Order: sequence, then structure tokens, then C-alpha cells
Amino acid sequence: MAIISSKPTSDSHKDIPKKEISKKDTPKKDTTSPKAQQSLDLLQAEANPEEKLEDKSAKDNPTPASIDINIRPKNLEDYIGQKDLKELLNIAIAAAKSRTSALDHLLLYGPPGLGKTSLALIIAQEMGVQCKITSAPALERPRDVAGLLVSLQPGDILFIDEIHRLPSVTEEILYPAMEDYRLDITIGKGQGARIRSVQLNKFTLIGATTRIGALSSPLRDRFGFVQHFRFYEQDELTQIVSRSAKILDTPIDDDGAIAIALRSRGTPRIANRLLKRVRDYAEVKAKGQLITSAIAESALELFNVDPKGLDWIDRKLLTVLIENFNGGPAGLDTLAAATGEDAHTIEEVYEPYLLQIGYINRTPRGRVATAAAWKHLGYSAIAGLLS
Repeated sequence: MAIISSKPTSDSHKDIPKKEISKKDTPKKDTTSPKAQQSLDLLQAEANPEEKLEDKSAKDNPTPASIDINIRPKNLEDYIGQKDLKELLNIAIAAAKSRTSALDHLLLYGPPGLGKTSLALIIAQEMGVQCKITSAPALERPRDVAGLLVSLQPGDILFIDEIHRLPSVTEEILYPAMEDYRLDITIGKGQGARIRSVQLNKFTLIGATTRIGALSSPLRDRFGFVQHFRFYEQDELTQIVSRSAKILDTPIDDDGAIAIALRSRGTPRIANRLLKRVRDYAEVKAKGQLITSAIAESALELFNVDPKGLDWIDRKLLTVLIENFNGGPAGLDTLAAATGEDAHTIEEVYEPYLLQIGYINRTPRGRVATAAAWKHLGYSAIAGLLS
């Protein structure tokens, strides 16, 4: 299984041999049409001289895979968490392999850092096909996505991250491609315009998004599987930390892994990030000793991460709400002015986790700090909550 990170505007045309398109992928009536072939050529972006030089340099001086890629699990057996989703995918992959057909299109949604990209790569590995990776903001023009679609081989996977940000024109090209494996091309303009259809190989589109509500209904309904990613439990995060530490050749005991997992906010990406910071601390301050609970806690305290995973900005927000406004209610703009943070940042970045763990409530009058927040920050008087 090859992983191809696609940059449509530079090198997607290299994967599209013209002979294969004209003989295999297009109907016979379009094969001899020079205008249809010309339209296909126009859909393929040309790399500029700087990009060509970068491509040549990358081929002449290949670099080894980074350690971050190695941390990703390679198969469903090694993938920790999301048990229900794994069981469903096991059945779907086995069925698709028995029919020797492409897997149905799959939409994965949930908070960032929960393993959506890793799962897409695992699916490609399990199916034994290539996975081309791109992101929705990179597909600005129709020819960007068209160049990717015509280059896909039978059964290949096209992974589009943040798919809710697809431009409407690009999104509409995906409709016939997903349903009928067909790419419609308009030749000419005005009254002389004609539509030519290019038959595509059967492929699987995997879309990932953090905002499923931002997807249009026509696009969302074309996915055969729509699956939600949930936050991870502490025992699952502990397994992830232990596994990553083994790959990174970092000695750690069970208590050290638990200490990191407790502060990871239910997110594997945060767990791996904290592990690397603790590893750095252990190598410098602890002379490379085994990472124990005490070493992990000392390191994370230095990085201002408390046992609940709150950083100093989270604690500042709660402290201002309690001390300045007696626990609330306080409006979002008022909190932003009091903390010096942007209101949108508070609402989109800090509040979701505080709401999830029950430290803040949203009311019609504003934000209110809960009793759990008072207790966590060491405030014994909670009269303000009752006033």
C-alpha cells in the first residue's frame, strides 16, 4: 500500500498517462475526439519550475519516514479505541474483498486528533490499495479534483480532510463521481457547449470533518457509511501512550503512562504530544531515567498542564469567572475583555473542553462556573453559585 500525499495544483498530472485515459477510462465515442482529449489536458494542472525542481530534488534525495508517521498504527488490530467502528469496518472490508469490489464511501466526523487520518490509511492497508491524501482547501478549482479522480486505479482510496470546506463547484463534480463513477466535462462555451463523460475506475472516497453540520445534504447523503469518532477512555489512552513510548524507544512504566493519559483530554494526538514533552524533560532533567509518575507529573507541571488537562489559559478563564464575577453569569464579550482573549477563541477553543468536563455552564444570561470548577481551583466558598 502506497500513501500518496497529493498536491493537485503541482504534480497530479504526472499520475495520468494519456493513453490509459483514452483507451481504458473513456467511452469509445470520446476516444477519437481531439476536443475531449484537449479538455482532459486542461483539467490537469502544470507544475511551475520551482515545484518541478522540488520534485526532482525529492526523488534524488529521498528522506526517511519521520518518527511521527511511524507512531501511526498500520492495521486495525493495532488501532486502539473506537471498538464499534472497528467492528463495522472489519465486516465491510471483508465483504468488499470477497466481492473484489471497492469499499463504499465513508464519512468520518468528530473532534480533531482522534485518528480519522490514521484510520483512512489503515483501511487502504487492509484493502491493499493506494491512498491519495489531500485537503478540501487545496481543491480550489474543478481541475484539481478532476486530476485526482482520473488518476485513481480500481479500488484506490481518495482521502479528503476537512471535507466541509470544499468549494461548491468542486463539490458538485464529486456527485456523479461518487454515485456513477463518472466525470462530466464541459467542452466549449455558449450555444456550442457540449458535455462529455469520462468513466472513472471504482474508488472509495473517505471524507473527514470536524463539522458535519457544515456539509451539504447532497454530499452527506452520498456516503454509504457515516461514522462518529468519540473521545477516548483513560485505559485506551494509557495503551496508546505505552505503545508510542515503545516506538519512540522511551522507557516508561504504567504509572507514568497513566499520568500522561489523565492529562490528554481524551485525545490521542494530545497524549502523543505530551509524551514527547515528558520524554524531553526526562532526557535532560532526569538523565534519561525511566519515566515514572513523579517524573511525568513534574514535567507536565513545568508545562502548566494540571491533572485534569487544563493549561494556564483554561485556569485563567475559570479564575476570572470566579473571582471577578463571583462564578457568573458573565457574557462572552465580558469574559474576553477581562481575560484579554478573543471572544471567538474562547468559544471555539477553550469552552468546549470545559463544557465537556462540567466546569462551565452556558445560560441565557452568560457563562457560569460550576461547583466542580470551584473545587478544582481550590475555592471552598461557592456561595456565588447559589446567589
